[in-house]
Amino acid sequence: MDSLGANAANSCPLTPLGFLERAATVYGDCPSVVYHDTVFTWSQTFRRCLRLASALVSLGISRRDVVSVLLPNVPAMYEAHFGVPMSGAVLNTINTRLDARTVSVLLRHSGSRLVLVDQASLPLIRDAIRLLPPGHDAPRVITVEDPHEKSLPGAAPGAVTLTYEGLLEKGDPGFEWVRPACEWEPMVLNYTSGTTSAPKGVVHCHRAIFLVTLDSLVEWAVPPRPTYLWTLPMFHTNGWTFPWGMAVVGGTNICLRRVDAAEVYATISRRGVTHMCGAPVVLNMLANAPEGVRRPLPGKVYILTAGAPPPAAVLHRTEAAGFEVSHGYGLTETAGVVVCCSWKGEWNKLPASERARLKARQGVRTPSTAEMDVVDSDTGRSVPRDGATMGEVVLRGGCVMLGYLNNDEATREAVRGDGWFYTGDVGVMHPDGYLEIRDRSKDVIISGGENISSVELESVLYRHPAVNEAAAVARPDEFWGETPCAFVSLREGAAGAVTVAEIVAWCRERMPHYMAPKTVVFLPELPKTSTGKVQKYVLRDAAKKMGPTGRGSSTSKM
Repeated sequence: MDSLGANAANSCPLTPLGFLERAATVYGDCPSVVYHDTVFTWSQTFRRCLRLASALVSLGISRRDVVSVLLPNVPAMYEAHFGVPMSGAVLNTINTRLDARTVSVLLRHSGSRLVLVDQASLPLIRDAIRLLPPGHDAPRVITVEDPHEKSLPGAAPGAVTLTYEGLLEKGDPGFEWVRPACEWEPMVLNYTSGTTSAPKGVVHCHRAIFLVTLDSLVEWAVPPRPTYLWTLPMFHTNGWTFPWGMAVVGGTNICLRRVDAAEVYATISRRGVTHMCGAPVVLNMLANAPEGVRRPLPGKVYILTAGAPPPAAVLHRTEAAGFEVSHGYGLTETAGVVVCCSWKGEWNKLPASERARLKARQGVRTPSTAEMDVVDSDTGRSVPRDGATMGEVVLRGGCVMLGYLNNDEATREAVRGDGWFYTGDVGVMHPDGYLEIRDRSKDVIISGGENISSVELESVLYRHPAVNEAAAVARPDEFWGETPCAFVSLREGAAGAVTVAEIVAWCRERMPHYMAPKTVVFLPELPKTSTGKVQKYVLRDAAKKMGPTGRGSSTSKM
């Protein structure tokens, strides 16, 4: 068999872009993208994406050029996930909630040639371009208009602009899309959300997106023709690869420009939604929605949550509202969900609170993720599988990024010579082989030499009936070095009804006393990143500014 191996027929580059061509054949007349009263079919979406790719090439966009998009979850955003890489370009989705300075930094760092911009973000992109350094070529701006939004800003007076629909009219629906010459060619460029440091540009290839897309569909057991609600921003790690995944299964993509509890419940009821994704903040929003906002679910609605460790109490409340929650784990650097809490049938016999505790664990590697481990950061050896010894989570497999754009040092720090990608997340491995994330490495609280998991403390805080949101960080302490400081927002109507002492007592009754907060701060709302993650660094700074606590108990309220 020595003469057998790769050949021209069996070594075609893997790419998810071919999923759309297949969807147009299999599901051609089925709805693909729905936005208000606009409904496209899969054959229409395929032709529109070919037009987009063709038009981009006609504007001079070529292989490996970066094309950015600054869009909410509207049809053009979905089409860009196919149309941009079908032109040979690299897709760069930019968070619409960023400020002009940050957007300008990303445009400059990526070398973006062209930007598709939502009408609502025109002032933002104009300011961002003005902030580009002298001599830096500004990207061409294509405006994506929204006929359903009547109060959006228009083009600057006297400006001659090309709109997105005008761009598509220039394109050829029979265009021969640009296939990758190699499956390792860059396909997407995503910037990390910067919860612990400055954003870094993560580059993924066609092969990685192909593998993670199919992996996610298998792990979540997505059936043919689901109705998928876009509550997860597509700019958030490309919607965890589900723009490409919905083409595989011929799903109906229900687009939402804005996400709030009333709109989500109404859309689920009106459209018969079966699947959706969201960070734990979305689950919390749905679980805590007022009675007047909630609507009976038309059937089983499956939610995949990831992005931050979800408190067991939030999972319990969400499932009590009728949703079936699956929990996964991934990073921008892994293109999507690569660890999932695969459910065991025998767990269904357990009490609801115990089921929620098990489901809050991140779980096991997905089928195409080669290996996962928790290792001692100093020795690189696996920690004991005892559910208590903490170490750094490491991964390897086709899901791992090519690297950080123009940042070799950061790439070497993350993807090391021992063949592992070091995530920067701290976790434990349970005896049954399931992973549980305990913290980001920078979020571990070290008190008197003991490591305290902020996630573990937060899970206890979330179980308090008056708590809406909770986050724990380290506050300097004169004796212990650091002690836990809890920032808490209360549910509607609970303000003034619960005291700092009650919160501290609640925690001390449910965990070792040294792990309970020594400081509690009430806030109307916790600060969050543009993707809905709590900004721990903001809270850490606030805790430091309070100054060190002394030997006595020192709780506070704001």
